[in-house]
Amino acid sequence: MTLTLWAAGVLLLILKLAVVLLALLLLAAYLIYLERRLLGWFQLRLGPNRAGPWGLLQPLADAVKLLTKEDFVPAGADRLVFLYAPAVVAASALMIFAVIPFARGWTFRGQAIPAVVVDLNVGLLYVLALSSIAVYGVALGGWASNSKFSLLGAIRGAAQMISYELSLGLSLVPIVMLARSFSLVDIVQAQARCPFILLQPLGFLIFFVSSVAEMKRLPFDIPEAENELVAGYHTEYSGMRFGLYFLGEYVTMVTLGALVAVFFLGGWRGPLLPPLLWFFLKVSLVVFVIIWCRAVLPRPRYDQLMHLGWKILIPLALVNIVVTGGVLLALAH
Repeated sequence: MTLTLWAAGVLLLILKLAVVLLALLLLAAYLIYLERRLLGWFQLRLGPNRAGPWGLLQPLADAVKLLTKEDFVPAGADRLVFLYAPAVVAASALMIFAVIPFARGWTFRGQAIPAVVVDLNVGLLYVLALSSIAVYGVALGGWASNSKFSLLGAIRGAAQMISYELSLGLSLVPIVMLARSFSLVDIVQAQARCPFILLQPLGFLIFFVSSVAEMKRLPFDIPEAENELVAGYHTEYSGMRFGLYFLGEYVTMVTLGALVAVFFLGGWRGPLLPPLLWFFLKVSLVVFVIIWCRAVLPRPRYDQLMHLGWKILIPLALVNIVVTGGVLLALAH
């Protein structure tokens, strides 16, 4: 009986992994299409509309193009590191989703099955750890390319991650104080009465800005600023290895939308609609705002980027922690 339950648990875990992975890859592929269409709408021009009806086959055309392009290694590059660095970015982005709960869950033969690949009691620390690992793919890829532009982009990426990882982590401390747990499932359950964005608007703003800066999206795409560094840390990459960097960026966008939904918007909670649909709508809203920021905000100078992280966001995050702790102590007494 024990062996049967163990085998059923392993099969269920593999099934959840397969479903989440397939959904993430499909979402990332069509998110590229959606972003290009939205940018065309924002900028009063046409987006992709040739491959298939309304351009819906454009992600497939892009995948075929990347798979068939020549994959070369520059002379003088560290071949082993150069070849495997892009996988670090894509894998870390995919692995974060293992602890994100996307629905209420189900009950099967009296056993509660959470709608999450694995419910870790330190899920928030797991998320922060993997978000830090992603920068190794950027730093190693830029260093191994044996190119000045790539190395400069890698150094910028590492400095940007260090700067904004601090404010990102500090912005989540009040969330842990309110939920009294590091588990992402418990954090969603703690928002049964009201979403944490109403209690922590400053924490939400700090988390969102820090996350966009850490994932190197416009207006914070300093490590790959094309008017300064050609393409930054991935200048020397081509074919599907460039595609892995590209895939990692768009999977990270979906992951960021899911984390904002879990930490601040109540996760899957909402009236009338099914929980999974609520979660999808909240993630879509966050992703839309990220794309919107790309269309309307200019890129800051690098010193302005560092100033924002070290002199504004980190002090605000520390003040937010102190105020939240004081309010909780006052309410407890």
